[in-house]
Amino acid sequence: MQRQPRRDTSPELALRRLLHARGLRYRLDVRPERAVGRRADLVFSGARVAVFVDGCYWHACPRHCSWPRTNAEWWRDKLEGNAARDRDTDARLMKAGWTVIRVWEHDDPREAAERVAIAVRAASAWQCFAMSEEAATDGR
Repeated sequence: MQRQPRRDTSPELALRRLLHARGLRYRLDVRPERAVGRRADLVFSGARVAVFVDGCYWHACPRHCSWPRTNAEWWRDKLEGNAARDRDTDARLMKAGWTVIRVWEHDDPREAAERVAIAVRAASAWQCFAMSEEAATDGR
């Protein structure tokens, strides 16, 4: 488990290249919210969008996860615990006002990049609208 890369996996790099080509800039491997204490793979701070690129094995992908036969109970607890932690992270971040996007390693990177770009641009547009509404009510 220690040899598993924390970041810069092939699916993450493919997604990052496509997002960068679209002009989107992000922070890597950071905590979106200090209180949550968990790290996202890509964070768009201004738009409040957190992106997680999940491996099928480690995050118990319903389509591709295979359950080990050796020490099966321990591994099942481990992988189900990872999935439960993912759901908890999503709930905490959404409660704090973040948009959470989960991308499986088997997802097409172009489709994933499109989902992320739409979410970031929508959140950014909403923030601009809210700021202009606030300025209008202040009499500026």
